[in-house]
Amino acid sequence: MNITSDILRGHTETIILKQLLSKDSYGYEINKAIQDLTNHEFELKEATLYSAFRRLESAGLITSYWGDEATGARRRYYMITSEGKRVYAQNRKDWEDAKLLIDSLI
Repeated sequence: MNITSDILRGHTETIILKQLLSKDSYGYEINKAIQDLTNHEFELKEATLYSAFRRLESAGLITSYWGDEATGARRRYYMITSEGKRVYAQNRKDWEDAKLLIDSLI
């Protein structure tokens, strides 16, 4: 399966929000989950991931906090806000609507 990055690029933030619906998480863990869900066919570049985190946080869709790991590097965890959940639901609906239109056209 060859998925073009153009199609996915516009949905990076929604993909991240989806990962945060179930639990707070940190960058590496989110990217690993995305890779696992796509059988390693899609991976966010680190710069893309952290730029998206900054945009999401600036928009009030996520918040972040430092974890309290006893060993290893300190991790910044991200948590979806209620506004983030609302935006995710709207983005998901918009995706479903667009998908129906595209399916009817091609």
